[in-house]
Amino acid sequence: MNILIKSATIVDSRSPLNGKKTDVLIEKGIITQIRSNIKNEKGYKTVEANNLCVSPGWLDMQARFCDPGIEHKEDIQSGLRSAAAGGFTAVCMMPSTEPPLHSKSQIDYVINKTKDAIVDVYPVGTLTHNREGKDISEMYDMKLSGAVAFSDDKRPVKDSGLLMRALQYASNVDTLVLTHSEDLSISHGGQMHEGETSTRIGLKGMPALAEELMLQRNFKIAEYTNGRLHSNCLSTKNSVELLKRAKADGLKVTASVAAHNLLLDDTKLSDFDSNFKVNPPLRSKDDIEALKKGLLNNVLDVIVSDHTPEDIENKELEFDLARFGISSLETAYAVANTACAAKIEQAHLIEKICHNPRTILGIHIPEIKEGAEANITLFDPTADWTLEKKQLKSKSSNSPFIGMSLKGKVIGIINKNELSLNN
Repeated sequence: MNILIKSATIVDSRSPLNGKKTDVLIEKGIITQIRSNIKNEKGYKTVEANNLCVSPGWLDMQARFCDPGIEHKEDIQSGLRSAAAGGFTAVCMMPSTEPPLHSKSQIDYVINKTKDAIVDVYPVGTLTHNREGKDISEMYDMKLSGAVAFSDDKRPVKDSGLLMRALQYASNVDTLVLTHSEDLSISHGGQMHEGETSTRIGLKGMPALAEELMLQRNFKIAEYTNGRLHSNCLSTKNSVELLKRAKADGLKVTASVAAHNLLLDDTKLSDFDSNFKVNPPLRSKDDIEALKKGLLNNVLDVIVSDHTPEDIENKELEFDLARFGISSLETAYAVANTACAAKIEQAHLIEKICHNPRTILGIHIPEIKEGAEANITLFDPTADWTLEKKQLKSKSSNSPFIGMSLKGKVIGIINKNELSLNN
């Protein structure tokens, strides 16, 4: 496909072109010219918009596509459409499927089903067999098939010895372990953040201690093994401090934050809307400010969607019975931008959804330069818009952002010699 992008500001902190407004010509999937004014002499497809920005394609490090086994919530194709609409040219697919992605054949299934898609899919294999927390999975075989990391997703590793052995083995095969930090003996039965709001409305709380205690344990094991550990979706002020100290001590640790934890606080649950029920939960305003500061100071490395599609049967029922999770791929950038634009420069924000995830995973980072393959996200960081349910590409609509005003809109993506534009 041949495309001419007109008057776009390049957002790429690692490029000498960062901040420059220019035209970009793409021919047969390759960037052939970057100039101030390129004439469309051959009648190529033109992409132009007010306040148009382009950056290297974004990667979401934590999304669930529910395929195989739970396709009524999401399947790979609907997940890919959601990712493209959200500006992501790549996603890490988490292993919480049925059966889980715990063997070579399951990784092969994902790779084969997504190889021709405009969105690159990087499967994450389970850390333990069947996500049961008992025996280490076939990590090496799965890595050979294309798994980029290993995790039991939202199931924390209770057994300290197992996590120690998993990190040691992962180091031997040069791979990464992703963990969810939650001590279930403390948070068990919790419905939301433990604080003033949970006390006032009478819901059992999930103390910040449950996250911080497990995070501290995980860091001690990472220190002992010298292994590479990535903590998914940190949510508290003290967790940011623990991460800062661990990095200062030279540990090989990184961490992400979910976009919604940067914008929404626990008071949103006052009306018992289960679409705000997530794990880790929405925390206090003080926690949110600490998370933003952690991003600004490069303590927190990555922003993720934490895309968790759920059907009506699992969301529209009594609050304590409703499942955790937000369908969030399509709104992750807009939510993070709405939360952070006043404090964090756009190029710095894009690092958290483009460069850093790939660096952590050891994946090639696309570049906007002549001769490079076009792997590009097009967006307008200044656009004000309101999400409508009909705009969602996901099979599930468990989003608290429907009807909410957001700032920053994705225009489309270019990857693998294909163009996908949002309506």
